Amino acid sequence: MKSGLPITRIGLTWLLVAQVLVILPHLPHLPLWIIAMWLGCAGWRIQIFRMRARYPGGLVKAALILATALGVFLSRGSLVGLDAAVVLLVAIFILKLVEMRSQRDALVLILLGFFTQVTAYLFSDGMLAALYSLLPLCALLAALVGLQQSRFAERPLVPLKAAGSLLLQAVPLMLLLFLFFPRLGPLWSLPLPNDKGVTGLSDSMSPADIAELSRSGELAFRASFDGPMPPASQLYWRALTLERFDGRRWSQSIGTQQSPPADWRKEGEPLRYSIVMQPSGKSWLFALDVAETSEEGVRPMADFRLDRRGDINRPLLYQVTSWPQALREPQGNPESLRRALQLPPEGDPRTRAWANELKHRHAAPQQLVDAVLQHFNRQPYVYTLRPPPLGADNIDAFLFDTRRGFCAHYAGAMTFVLRAAGIPARVVAGYQGGELNPAGNYLLVHQFDAHAWVEYWRPGRGWVSVDPTFQVAPNRIERGLEDALASERSFLEGSPLSPLRFRQLAWLNQMRLAWDELNYGWQRWVLGYQGEVQVQLVRRWFGAIDSRLLGVGLVAAGAVLLAVLALFLFAPWRRERDPQLRQFQAFERLLARHGLLRGRGEGPRAFAERACRELPQQAAQIRAFLIAFEASRYAGQQTVDAAGPLRALRKALPWHLRALH
Repeated sequence: MKSGLPITRIGLTWLLVAQVLVILPHLPHLPLWIIAMWLGCAGWRIQIFRMRARYPGGLVKAALILATALGVFLSRGSLVGLDAAVVLLVAIFILKLVEMRSQRDALVLILLGFFTQVTAYLFSDGMLAALYSLLPLCALLAALVGLQQSRFAERPLVPLKAAGSLLLQAVPLMLLLFLFFPRLGPLWSLPLPNDKGVTGLSDSMSPADIAELSRSGELAFRASFDGPMPPASQLYWRALTLERFDGRRWSQSIGTQQSPPADWRKEGEPLRYSIVMQPSGKSWLFALDVAETSEEGVRPMADFRLDRRGDINRPLLYQVTSWPQALREPQGNPESLRRALQLPPEGDPRTRAWANELKHRHAAPQQLVDAVLQHFNRQPYVYTLRPPPLGADNIDAFLFDTRRGFCAHYAGAMTFVLRAAGIPARVVAGYQGGELNPAGNYLLVHQFDAHAWVEYWRPGRGWVSVDPTFQVAPNRIERGLEDALASERSFLEGSPLSPLRFRQLAWLNQMRLAWDELNYGWQRWVLGYQGEVQVQLVRRWFGAIDSRLLGVGLVAAGAVLLAVLALFLFAPWRRERDPQLRQFQAFERLLARHGLLRGRGEGPRAFAERACRELPQQAAQIRAFLIAFEASRYAGQQTVDAAGPLRALRKALPWHLRALH
């Protein structure tokens, strides 16, 4: 790169194109003033190139930096954090445009562009985003080519062809590095961007929260079973258990989070499956009861859920084995049972009175549970996403007045009744069911599959799950939310253009599922290709070997690969064998590093004389080399060697071009 040479027109053109392509995927999470900044800086840069405007001075630069910092603070509320850092990076990427004077400055801008492009993966790492990233990558490489080749001014697509050729040549090396370069854990983790738009369960719940999730078509996770897929009525994906009730909301208990893992006993046939979970910003994993996993950093909790060390801020692939028929705490944990009987000291008097009535009428706890389920089934309860508002005693109002609600209404009310009757019970929040993708034979579980059900404790049997929603709307459990809401037509009513609303159109639904299968493969085999998967693949190819030997082998293979690549790039067999021409080529390369290129058709003497004029302090060494070269090359004086004058010239030339002026 010629650091002191001006920026070519074709280079500037491709720089502007590259900036647009790099910034475009960031627009959804950038403040609007960034667009105005880029338009202003791009226009300013073009006017500078046309010599109709000046470069910004020191005061103007300081004002621009202060204005940018103020804009980031006002739009993000801080100058610290991932969101603010990305906005600052994009702003610097734009401001550098008006400051650059030489090709060296342009190189800095291109490197900033590569780094800014990488940060886009913090917000979207899907297959479509990866394919799009090839466009700004090609544009940045084209700008790099265009900066060094001014003769491409009349042929702007030539740098793009060169950039595409470079990318194609890099594909084999990229694949080898992807497959064999050891996967190292990150030295640090980044928080989930605030505006990434993640929806999902939170650590507390009111009926309105679940209803809000049910209006979202966002994907929560995908699940693929090793064997036959269980029926939809058995797919209850546990996320977390809510034990504490304050009269309005159900939330997690601190005691549950601090208690040791629950005691349970395996019974029946296990289910083995894998899950690709979308970023949730939470620590819990989704699984069927009762689950085990070998995923690093995941531990079972006292409420039978799986919890990961650190929030899930990127797609996560993990393997699970579940025992649906397992006995869960058959002997009972006193602390757990105590938490499962907690109720507010006051409120909902009619529900408490009804619970006492049920307790006197049914001596056995199982009979009382069956009576509550029969009550929901036989009374005129309605399953709806549009329940009427409830008063201060919301359990009373739901059970005896409105009788219209969503799964959280039924689960919360039943748990309250069981506790008031002396039966330990708690609310379980998670997802139920899922949509089968027949092309890939896996389940898609969306946010609208969010569900809540009840878990109560029976002596000798332990925790038992029941779903009061099934008594009111069995089609919700067996056929999904859309079928359950068919009469009121409230399924995804806030997303009229969602393709999930047009599943009855076969061709459109097939296209949607085919695209999802591609994304599932991308997340499972590309984003999920981490350390353990890599080791398993290599062992499948090379057999069972020691992990340390495997690591040494991978490093050695990488070294051999780099050596072969270096051999191909430097190609020593292509070097000029004529010693005199080889010396003159070294002379050309030496001057080229200082901004002097020999023109097409320019002879050695003309080139050397021009170099003497450009480098007057080194003119004597340049002429000495020329005399020696001409004597040996053209006068037939074989005893004259130009190597000595060449070494003298190399010592006389400074390291940097700045030292020449």
